[in-house]
Amino acid sequence: MSKSNKEIAREFNRLGELMELHDENSFKIRSYKNAYLTLRKLPDPLVDMDDSQIASIKGVGKAISSKIRELLDTGEMAKLNEFKVKTPEGVQELLNIKGLGAKKIRQLWQEMGISSVGELFYACNENRLITLKGFGLKTQADIRQKIEYYRQSRDKFLYASLEAEATQLAEDLSAKLNIDVALTGAIRRKSPILRGIEILVATTELPDSLFDDEFLSLTEHTPTYYRAKTAKQTPIRLYTTKPENWAATLFSTTGTKDFNTIFGQISETAENEEIIFSEANYSFIPPEMREDDYSLDLAKAGKMPELIKETDIKGIIHSHTTYSDGLNTLREMAEYARNAGYSYIGITDHSKSAFYANGLKEDRVLAQMEEIDQLNKELAPFRILKGIESDILNDGSLDYDDEILERFDFIIASVHSNLKMDETKATQRILKAVSNPFTNILGHPTGRLLLSRKGYPIDHKQIIDACAEHQVAIELNANPLRLDIDWTWIPYALERGVKIAINPDAHSTKGIHDIHFGVCAARKGGLSSDDCINCLDADAFLACFDE
Repeated sequence: MSKSNKEIAREFNRLGELMELHDENSFKIRSYKNAYLTLRKLPDPLVDMDDSQIASIKGVGKAISSKIRELLDTGEMAKLNEFKVKTPEGVQELLNIKGLGAKKIRQLWQEMGISSVGELFYACNENRLITLKGFGLKTQADIRQKIEYYRQSRDKFLYASLEAEATQLAEDLSAKLNIDVALTGAIRRKSPILRGIEILVATTELPDSLFDDEFLSLTEHTPTYYRAKTAKQTPIRLYTTKPENWAATLFSTTGTKDFNTIFGQISETAENEEIIFSEANYSFIPPEMREDDYSLDLAKAGKMPELIKETDIKGIIHSHTTYSDGLNTLREMAEYARNAGYSYIGITDHSKSAFYANGLKEDRVLAQMEEIDQLNKELAPFRILKGIESDILNDGSLDYDDEILERFDFIIASVHSNLKMDETKATQRILKAVSNPFTNILGHPTGRLLLSRKGYPIDHKQIIDACAEHQVAIELNANPLRLDIDWTWIPYALERGVKIAINPDAHSTKGIHDIHFGVCAARKGGLSSDDCINCLDADAFLACFDE
């Protein structure tokens, strides 16, 4: 099927953008972009024109005319393919974000190594763009909004991006319909990645007035559910049920297919979910853990843990300040954490090799420690702990001498560079860092960015075993873009006696609240407060590293 005028025009626009990314000849770039503007407005189809007619179009010369013919005959353009090959797919995707522009993307790519939408979004969250020439807080916030808008058009969502909308939608439905309404499915299980919002309503028929294209837009209706989109264009599935089948339907729509199959038959008229579990001789399984047979085995044996709650967290132990790439000062971070109800905060700015994040050289480490000492006198009994997020270098070593490392109260060791090692090298690198006597916590083990960047390949079992051997805790990075270590590895960590630290990796006072998403993920893995080191008070937390 031949390409339309607009499709051909877009090919020239993309060619111009890719050439601009590579800082090619500006005259050629301008000619291709002008061709885009001309071709998209042509009233007559290019496919119906002969070569002389195409060449006679104002602004279309011999070179562009031949490329149009190439597109019409083959559906491809060799020149465009040439630039696609030498441009990472993630960088090409950045061009889809309206208003960002090739010049800014080139700067981000060349100067910061950003090569995907997720990496750019994460950089915005960590305030890394504000140091670039031509950028600032306002530009960074604008780019973040553009990314969020772009992501809304894709078919997967972060749990964090839908939680508030889903909760509000359930409340609005309940008020409009005056019936029982509940979140269900993956969003009730608090899965880190979602395909939309799922809600159960206690009725078999919804009124047409609900789908007015302002509140909801209907896309499909079956006897058991409605598909629709919210005002924000978020996909939603509304399950319907008779009120007397409420508990059974809530149960069956919450768990995964595997979970429900293993569980077996249930009473369709059970009064509540607790009865459903009791009748099957299982302990009650919280919605977050209704994923597979792991939780069913625990429930059958009567060994279900009391899952961690957000209120169990006593300290924030991964936070950044204006000393490195944080948005708030040391004092502001400490006072905010205190006022939020925490009893201590660990300041863990980036170490000296993290030049991209204004990492601390030794003199600035000592200056920060002096400020912490002064603030601790002022803010007592609240405590500020002296930590660092020390980069794990290519050979697995940390990036300070021992005389500096021993001054810290605790150390989080994290990989931030050279993320393309194979599994063997990446694993050995981390194993060496874990064996370092100064390493207390392994930070975000795979470096993943959900929906944007896979984590670097590592042998999780080897690393967890090494953490058990060297009494190193593992971070569950609560930033909703990371949630790393993945919750599926928590059971093995618990089996090996490895403690978990739920850390917000806060780069601002607002970032402290990401603890919420970390707790959601930790609950999926069956974590209790007994196995989370920042559920301890400050003294007990520090004592974990003295054993």
